[in-house]
Amino acid sequence: MPMPLTGNEPPGPAPQDLRLRDATPHDAQVVADLLSELGYPSPVDVMADRLEAFVRSGEVAILALDDSRVLGLVTIHVTPVLHRPTGVGRITAMVVTENARGLQVGRALVEEAERRLVARGCALVEVTSNQSRTPAHAFYERLGYEKTSYRFKKSLSSETAPCDGT
Repeated sequence: MPMPLTGNEPPGPAPQDLRLRDATPHDAQVVADLLSELGYPSPVDVMADRLEAFVRSGEVAILALDDSRVLGLVTIHVTPVLHRPTGVGRITAMVVTENARGLQVGRALVEEAERRLVARGCALVEVTSNQSRTPAHAFYERLGYEKTSYRFKKSLSSETAPCDGT
């Protein structure tokens, strides 16, 4: 069963058969399983609809696989901003299965995310991580990320229009 990234990925070789590919709506079950482990459960049919809309809008979800199983997921987004000369890349979700930790799967996913964000013109990448996920913070710090700001959130009522531009 997939588990959230803990940050306890000691150096070790990546699986020789590690492959990275974009997720599609056909991957709804594995994506739902992975995101559920992060605390974001969704029924498979809902995830299929979300993935379809996600991909259609130009967003990217990348799966890490070996020959027999899915090992992890990273999703990325580019935010155009006025206060910087380039868009800001963001890792919006990251999870590695428990049995793949220590195999550099998380590192491979982050490096691929960074390559894709650079290709899309980003000169900066951000990632947010819940305060309780301190091992994940250590993982990102080992990859050169630094804590730079606070993130504030406010839940909006269910009557608020969808946050998809419509």
